[in-house]
Amino acid sequence: MRLEISCQDRLGITQDILDILVEHEIDLRGIEIDVAGKIFLNFPNIEFEDFQHLMPKIRRINGIDDVKTTPFMPGERERHQLSAILRTLPDPVFSIDNRCRILMCNEAVMSGMEMPFSDIKSMDVGELVKNFNFTRWMENEESAATSVKVKFIQQDYLADVLPVTVPDGHNQPILAGAVVILKSEIRLGQQFSAFHQVETDSFDHFITRSAAMAKVVNEAKQIADLDAPVLIFGETGTGKEMIAKACHQASRRHKSEFLVLNCASLPDSVAESELFGYAAGAYNQPDGKVGLLELAEGGTLLLDEIADMSPQLQAKLLRVLENNEFRRVGGDKPVEVNVRFICTTSRDLGQLVEEGVFRKDLYYRLNVLSLVMPSLKERRQDILPLAESFILQHSGKLGRRPAKLSKSCVDFLQQYPWPGNVRQLQNALFRALSLLDGNEITKEDIQLPSCAPSVTYIDENFDGTLDEEVKKFERDLLKRLYPSYPSTRQLAKKLGLSHTAIANKLREYGINKSTVKL
Repeated sequence: MRLEISCQDRLGITQDILDILVEHEIDLRGIEIDVAGKIFLNFPNIEFEDFQHLMPKIRRINGIDDVKTTPFMPGERERHQLSAILRTLPDPVFSIDNRCRILMCNEAVMSGMEMPFSDIKSMDVGELVKNFNFTRWMENEESAATSVKVKFIQQDYLADVLPVTVPDGHNQPILAGAVVILKSEIRLGQQFSAFHQVETDSFDHFITRSAAMAKVVNEAKQIADLDAPVLIFGETGTGKEMIAKACHQASRRHKSEFLVLNCASLPDSVAESELFGYAAGAYNQPDGKVGLLELAEGGTLLLDEIADMSPQLQAKLLRVLENNEFRRVGGDKPVEVNVRFICTTSRDLGQLVEEGVFRKDLYYRLNVLSLVMPSLKERRQDILPLAESFILQHSGKLGRRPAKLSKSCVDFLQQYPWPGNVRQLQNALFRALSLLDGNEITKEDIQLPSCAPSVTYIDENFDGTLDEEVKKFERDLLKRLYPSYPSTRQLAKKLGLSHTAIANKLREYGINKSTVKL
């Protein structure tokens, strides 16, 4: 039971109230006095008959204005409000004492660590939050609020370390501990950008913690404003179209259209009419149709999966590149065009040229400038930042608070081979968030096909000798690495061989700057 007593400011009035409680043998659990002069009492529930005698006695005390029951004490309300705030905060929050021991933490911490509060309580905060010396900060005579980059569950956060002080006997502040609030660096950066900038596709959207991705983005920035064709190589799901669009946005053509033709999804006749359009009367149509080439005038046309373009369409595209003009299907008048071409492929165009599937002259026309998108397993440092970015994007679409990754999920994401690359990671997280009940994503929430950690490079039914298969693997490996390590000394250092040995192997397999596009 809790009572709220409104009273006047009189010396001894609180003692008079306590005397009545003693007289009725009531065990007092708590007493609070607020700044307005109200007295709040907390004691066990008593029988109604005792309560009838208690209330009139308190009211008859000199200086008492009113007595009534209340559902909670002021301190209880504040604690419950604080607890509710902590529960709903998506960011991890710790309360620590002046010896850096954890006194309290919120659900985001417990779910992320996959540990109950009983196991976290009294731990040194430095065991969980790395890269900041909390003890040294506590020992500083003037411990001021600070923000610092830290690591928590192997993920980057910005930590706000806020001092908690209490007054001493002379009303001077004494440092009693701190509150530590961890904020995702990715989340803060995106929120800051969203607040100050108009949403655009640019290179700032790419996560480049890995050296491989940083190299590609740097090269893309250098070629973005050039008008020569660009050929982008990369496995399915690596983001070839995304970097192509970023090149367009960073070019002088950014005010004009960026259009896409998927060469793999359309029959040859449909692809031709989509690309070139058709004149009136063609296909028994009274009106003509404008193709993508005309619609992209002054802008950029992306030919996705160019390797799947038919030989007939390849020949017509070559004439466009050579003469900057074309004819509509069924038309007889040439149409001049000013378009920049960017092409993507997940296949080895050089090999297709050798096999006679892809035109050599078109290959050299398109392969003026090139980019090679790394697979996700080649950019492991980007996996967690990408995951955090996708969680924020998907959470906004689903209308829910962003979830956090548990430790088991972090380990799983970093170890998985990702055959579907960035697109597979994005789709896996969207599915997990769509079905998620709580506010943490665990390993069990990520539904992915099982992938063996080892890779079989040689089919068990291969033809030929072991030496021939080893040489084939060696040639493919050197051909793959050569664009990133174009000097024999760099490549030798990468593979742990001598400069002479690498030079001999490159000569043996015919790998050089003229046969491999850098």
